[in-house]
Amino acid sequence: MQYHEAVGFLFDLRRFQVKPGTASVRALLAEFDDPQEDVAFVQVAGSNGKGSTARMTESALREAGLSAGLYTSPHFETLRERIQVDGRKIPEAAVCEFVERAKPWLVGRAADGDPLTFFEVMTALSVWYFAEADVDVAVLEVGMGGKMDATSVVDPVAAAVTNVSLEHTAVLGDTVEAIAEKKAAVAPAGRPLVTGATGAALSTIRERVGNVVTVGAEGTRESSGADAEAPDVTVRSKGRVNHQESAVSVAGGDWRVEGRVPLLGAYQAENAGIACVLARQVADELGVGAELDAGTLERGLRTAHWPGRFEVMETDPYVVLDGAHNPGACESLATVFDDFDAEDLHLVFGAMHDKDHREMVEALPDPDSVVTCRPNNPRSEDPEVLARVFEDAGVGEVTVGNDVASALASARERADEGDCVLALGSLFLVAEARATWTRVVTPVDVRDRSDADRVLERAHVERAEAAAAGEDVVHRTVTLPLQRRQARTAEMAMLEAGGDCAVSADAGDGELARAVLSGTRSEFEGLTERLADAPYGLPDVAADVRARVGLDAEEGGSATDSEYPWNDGTAVMGILNVTPDSFHDGGEFYDTTAALERAEAMVEAGADIIDIGGESTRPGAEEVPVDEEIRRIVPVIEALADVDALLSVDTRKATVGEAALDAGADILNDVTGLEDPEMRFLAAERDVPVIVMHSIDAPVVPGKDVDYDDVVDDVIDELGERILLAEKAGVPRENVIVDPGIGFGKSKAENFKILDRLGEFDALGCPLLFGHSHKSMFELVGADAGDNPVATAAASALAADRGADIVRVHDVPENVTAVNVALATRDSGQFEE
Repeated sequence: MQYHEAVGFLFDLRRFQVKPGTASVRALLAEFDDPQEDVAFVQVAGSNGKGSTARMTESALREAGLSAGLYTSPHFETLRERIQVDGRKIPEAAVCEFVERAKPWLVGRAADGDPLTFFEVMTALSVWYFAEADVDVAVLEVGMGGKMDATSVVDPVAAAVTNVSLEHTAVLGDTVEAIAEKKAAVAPAGRPLVTGATGAALSTIRERVGNVVTVGAEGTRESSGADAEAPDVTVRSKGRVNHQESAVSVAGGDWRVEGRVPLLGAYQAENAGIACVLARQVADELGVGAELDAGTLERGLRTAHWPGRFEVMETDPYVVLDGAHNPGACESLATVFDDFDAEDLHLVFGAMHDKDHREMVEALPDPDSVVTCRPNNPRSEDPEVLARVFEDAGVGEVTVGNDVASALASARERADEGDCVLALGSLFLVAEARATWTRVVTPVDVRDRSDADRVLERAHVERAEAAAAGEDVVHRTVTLPLQRRQARTAEMAMLEAGGDCAVSADAGDGELARAVLSGTRSEFEGLTERLADAPYGLPDVAADVRARVGLDAEEGGSATDSEYPWNDGTAVMGILNVTPDSFHDGGEFYDTTAALERAEAMVEAGADIIDIGGESTRPGAEEVPVDEEIRRIVPVIEALADVDALLSVDTRKATVGEAALDAGADILNDVTGLEDPEMRFLAAERDVPVIVMHSIDAPVVPGKDVDYDDVVDDVIDELGERILLAEKAGVPRENVIVDPGIGFGKSKAENFKILDRLGEFDALGCPLLFGHSHKSMFELVGADAGDNPVATAAASALAADRGADIVRVHDVPENVTAVNVALATRDSGQFEE
C-alpha cells in the first residue's frame, strides 16, 4: 500500500459522524492484540489549552530520560504530525502498515452499517504505534469528551481536565456542569485527577471524582463559596520575557518551578502547572521521580514548542499566527496582544462556518484594518460574510480577500514598522499561513532514470504517471509541497512553459501535495513568470523556485558574500578536541600547550576554521559540567585570538557558548540543533553564525535504531523546523549553517545516502557543513572505524563536489588537498592558457 492510499482511506472516514463510546476502538485494537495494555498513558482533556498542556507534559517526561509519545490534533501539513515519538513524526511506512492491516476489518464494519470515524481510527493508530515504538509513556490529547471519548480506550496512569466551558453542546450537554461531568471521566484509577477548572465545573468534578489536585493562579480560590480554598498547586505568570517566551512560577507544597515557556499569555502558566503535576505523577508511577527535579521540569517546559499559538514569526513589523477559533480563545488572545507595544493592528481572519463569528470579533482587540479570507477547507465561512461581521462591529477598513496566502501578503503590505499583522480564526488558516515560512523547494540531482524513479516515488506520484514522466525528470528538477489547488495551477503553468510536472496522488484535503517540476532553465523562467500573477499565494512560490533553481543568481556575488570563507568555495574546519576522552585523537590535545601547537599547525596547513570542543559526544560519553567545559576551552580560545582563522566553539550549552564568544570565538557549533533554547537567543544577540546539527541523541546512544522514510527528506524536514525556531528568535537565516549530523542517529548506509544527495540540502537556503571525519560509515568500504584518513579525504572531495560549504575534519593537510582537487575540477577552466 502506498502512503497516499493509506492517508486517502483515513481521510475518507471523516464523512462518518462522531459517535460516543470506546467499544469500536477497543474492537479494532483487539485485532492488533490490544497494544493499549503495553504502554503507560496520560490523558489531557479540557475545553481549551489541552494541546499546549499535553505538549509540555510530554516535553518534561522526555527531559527526564523517558521515551514519550504524543497524540494531538489537528495537524498543519501532514497527518503524521498528530502522532509523534520523541519529537519525530510517525513514519509513512508505519501509517501504511497499520492501514493495510486494519482496512479489511474496517471495511467489514462499514458494510455492516457500523463504521468507525476518522478520530477513532487515528486514536487506534496512535496507540498501536506507541506500543510498536516501545515508548515508556504516551500523552493523549482527548477529543471532545471523557469516558465516551475514543482516547478513553486506555487506562491512564495520570489525567487532567484543563478547564471547562460551553462547547460541543449538542454532544456534551448544554451546561458547564454536564460537560464537566463527562470530561471528568478521564480520571485515573488510584491517582487524583489534575484540573484547572473552577466554580460549578470544579464542584461537579469533585462530586464525580472525589480525588482532585487543583491548579490555579496565586490569590485565586477554587470557588466563590464561603468555604473557598486556595488551589493545591499555585501558578503565577511573570509576564513576557521576549517575543517568544513568558516566565512562569509553579509551586506545589514542597516543590517549586521557576522557568520559561515558549508560549505567550498568562493562561499558559496554568497549563504549565498542570503539566508539571502530570509529569511528576507519571515519574512516580514509572519509578523515575528522582530524575524529574525542578531543573528537569524547567528544561522540559522551555523546550515545549507548540506552533500556531500566538506564534511570532517576524518582529518588525510583528507578524503573528494564532489558532484562536472560538470567543474564549479570542478573548485570551486579546490579553496577550495587550503585552505588545504595537501601533496599528492588521487582522487576517478566516474561520469555519459553525463558529460564533460575532462573539469572536467582539472579543478581539479593535483592528485598524481587516482582510477576510477562506482557508482551503469545505467548512470555511464565506469571506464576504466575515467582512460584514467586521463592518457591523464598526471596523472602517475591511477587505474581502480570497485565499490565506494572498490575504496575508496584503496585510503585510499595509503594515509599517511597529505595527502588527495578526492572522487568526482557525488552525486551518494558521497551517496555510505558516507555509510562507516553512515551505522548502528541494533541488534534486537527477542523473539517470533510477534517480528519477526515486524522486517520483518519494513524491507519491501514481505509478502509471511516474512511468510516463520518468524520462522527462532527467533535467533540472525540484520538488516542493503545495496545496492541491496550488499544485494544479503550477502543473498547468509548467506544461505551458514546455516543462514537465508530476503531482502526488490525491490523499485528501488534509495532506499537502508534492509537485515534481522538471525542465530547462528557460522553462523554469516561463513557469515562474506565469506564477507571478497567479492566485493562492503562488507568487511567493515562484520566488522560492527561482531561488532554488538559481534564476536570480548574480554574477560575482556581493561584498557580504566574501565575509565568511564558506561563501567562496568549500572551507575546511579543523577539529581541536581539548578533552581527555575525545573521539579519534583520544585526548592527545587535552594539554593547552599541545592544543595551541595543533591549532597553529592546522592553520598553516590551510584550515579556515578551528572548531574547539571541551566535551565529547562519542557514544557513551559522560556529560561535562559547565564550569569544567569552560575551563578547558576558554584559555585555548584566548591564546588563538591572533590566529588567521575563524574560531568555532563546539558546545551544546549556551552558558559555555557565551563564555567562548567573550573569549574571542566567532561561531557557535551546536550538535543538538539548538536544543538549549538560550543558544538561539545568544546567537541572535551576538549576531554570530550558528551551526545547527541534526541529531537524535548527543552524546550518541549506541545501538539505537531510528526509522526514516527517507533519511534525506526527513533530516531536511526536521532541520527546517530548527531553522525556523532560530529565525523566530532573531537569528537571520544567513547566519545559520546546517549540519545533517553524520553518525548521529543514522546508519552507515544512510550516511552515504546523505553524502550522495548533499545538494538537496540547498532546499534550506543555508550553508552546509559535512562532518564525516573518521566515522564508522567507512567500514562499509573496508576502512577501520576511527582510523580512516584516506576514506575521510575521499569523502571530503565528494562533499565539496556535491556542494558542501564546510567540511569538518581532523587531518587538515590531506583534506585541504582533497577539497582543492574537487574545486579545481569543477572550475578547470582556471587552468587554461
